[in-house]
Amino acid sequence: MLLNEASELPLARRLREKGGAPLGEVFSFMSSLYFRGKLAYARAFATMRCGAHVIAPGRGLLSLDHPVRRADLLAMATVTVSQDETRFREPLARDAQRLARTLAPGDAVVLLGSIATDKYVQVLTACFGERLLFPPAFVGRGDMSRGGLMLRHAAGGRPLEYAPVSGAVRHGKRPPKLEPLRI
Repeated sequence: MLLNEASELPLARRLREKGGAPLGEVFSFMSSLYFRGKLAYARAFATMRCGAHVIAPGRGLLSLDHPVRRADLLAMATVTVSQDETRFREPLARDAQRLARTLAPGDAVVLLGSIATDKYVQVLTACFGERLLFPPAFVGRGDMSRGGLMLRHAAGGRPLEYAPVSGAVRHGKRPPKLEPLRI
């Protein structure tokens, strides 16, 4: 829908315009609940000094508000998200190292993605070491469940608990389903 040059969706039209659309908004549209949860959670709890960043295939770490265009998304789609893919790994490592140099003592980086695979965990751990944290409540959850969990915590103003990725249990049994939201 977004990449169709004839699409009349407002977001698709913005992607075709010179100014583009914010990466966070585009990824939220494309991945629905999962990225909407990440976006809401990051906006609620990211520090002002470091901000929130998105792993963008072939582009490294970009801010949530970084403008992207249709051509940018098409280029990202050609990059395999894998630590073995140089076009993915090198920009990610470059930007993670840059971010690591800006951290103050005691700062941490919270990964809101899955740690079940090495697709980005190895690169980020090499840059941030023990400062790379994640919510252990993610272990065993699928994308949609993690998204729902982040939405609930953002709406409630309660950050999740964090633990270092290094040495963490990365696979576990599926936790109980989240209770339906009462609206």
